[in-house]
Amino acid sequence: MVEGQLKGTGGGMPLGQSDTQFRLLVDGVADYAIYMISPEGLVASWNSGAQRIKGYAPAEIIGHHYSQFYTEHDQATHEPETNLRRAATDGRVEAEGWRVRKDGTQFWAHVIIDRILDDEGKLLGFAKVTRDVTEQRLAAQQLEEAREALFQSQKMEAIGQLTGGMAHDFNNLLMAIQSSLDLLGRYLPTDERVQNLIGAAQAGVNRGKNLSQRMLAFARKQELRPQAIDVVELVYGMSELIDGALGSRFQLATRFAFRLDRVMVDPHQLELALLNLVVNARDAYGDEGGRISIEADMSEAPHGDVPGLAPGTYVRLSVIDQGPGMDERTLARATDPFFTTKGVGKGTGLGLSMVHGLAAQSRGRLVLRSQVGVGTRADIWLPIVTASEAAKPAAPAAPTPAPARAPVEALRVLAVDDDVLVLSTLKALLEDMGHVVIAASSGQRAIELLRGEERFDLLLTDYAMPQLTGGDVALAAMAARPGLPIVLATGYADMAMEDFPGMQRLGKPFDRDNLAHAIDRATAQGAANDVPTRG
Repeated sequence: MVEGQLKGTGGGMPLGQSDTQFRLLVDGVADYAIYMISPEGLVASWNSGAQRIKGYAPAEIIGHHYSQFYTEHDQATHEPETNLRRAATDGRVEAEGWRVRKDGTQFWAHVIIDRILDDEGKLLGFAKVTRDVTEQRLAAQQLEEAREALFQSQKMEAIGQLTGGMAHDFNNLLMAIQSSLDLLGRYLPTDERVQNLIGAAQAGVNRGKNLSQRMLAFARKQELRPQAIDVVELVYGMSELIDGALGSRFQLATRFAFRLDRVMVDPHQLELALLNLVVNARDAYGDEGGRISIEADMSEAPHGDVPGLAPGTYVRLSVIDQGPGMDERTLARATDPFFTTKGVGKGTGLGLSMVHGLAAQSRGRLVLRSQVGVGTRADIWLPIVTASEAAKPAAPAAPTPAPARAPVEALRVLAVDDDVLVLSTLKALLEDMGHVVIAASSGQRAIELLRGEERFDLLLTDYAMPQLTGGDVALAAMAARPGLPIVLATGYADMAMEDFPGMQRLGKPFDRDNLAHAIDRATAQGAANDVPTRG
């Protein structure tokens, strides 16, 4: 008997008439290829859906082996014969894979092969149903890619927030160490051994500052000074630096499009990013040396290979090597902070993280592509300068500190920081500089003091604090005591100084000289305003 086949009509309809209606029903199904196959694999029937999906008319295909619907690879591995053997043994085979139409094009097929037995259990052949699910597969892939992109975005955002928080806490620790070193340096013996120890500790603080800045770069919280720059000029301007980093074992090649618009980016940070990518390419080769290329061209977005780019024109700055490349697992983690394939002591794992953060903070993207045995390509996508950006004046350079002048008299300083360790060392440092310090460990307490009657000559406040930030304290001070000199201390970039006119920004962690210069600038501006500070 045929598995699933009609044995009778149950309603009295003649079997021949029922069979005819069944055949008409099957032949009228246009969305499915439904046909019979002999035990040897030859096509025995052909419905309209099969003709529509696969392109063969019945006369062109009936009597031919059904394996011609399979790809050359599947034919070489004898998949058609294997499927028939499995269907004959197990009763059914269900699978998906690429199939070939008459014109040679391929489609993704969902296939079911059922065996057909007679009443005595002898194999009569097979019934095969094929459905074209190319569009469904593409939609599923696109959905999965969107989910993966969302997951990666959420992961990087979460890691960025964590890293930014770590950098903030790390800056506070460095701040306490830096202030303590400044104080110890003035009172410890001046013999060479003691000074060497202090110098080693200071070197550690400086390395910590660089590490913190890279963490903030990944978290997109570093302070950038974007300018309209020519990428080609920037690359050629640092050619000696790149040659020195590569050495004689490497050949550097450059290739730039004939026309490249300027991009809006911090040139110093882009130089560091480019140098990072070149050094990574160098290290990938090991001791053998090789060829490294730096290229640049322009492209429009949205770009299929770069998800998340806003519409517009971008310059793509690329560093390309032909080294060993990365496998998919390593590539997926390449921009994660503190992930590195280098040996112990040869890298922090923050180089690519910093490049990723710079690109994102500059409204662009870092895209890595790599293949084992082929090499790696790193692309930094940067938006070109818009007409409105070109009309803006260049960002002012960081102020050059003037020599600090000793205050005529001790200042009464309101020092604010939510970290008790930082506040205590800052208070000690300010007092050692000759000032009188009133300390507040929260924004709320600082505002209470500012609204009181006590006299203050200067407000020095940390910016990133819980509940009430240093910005809130500064604005309250402007309302309660107009003209009071204010210094905002922060390691974050998300503090827009244009929101706080007339105030001085002090980057954390800072040393004694940086603090003195900031106080000097703030009090000089306050003296020009000549407004009483109450008392």
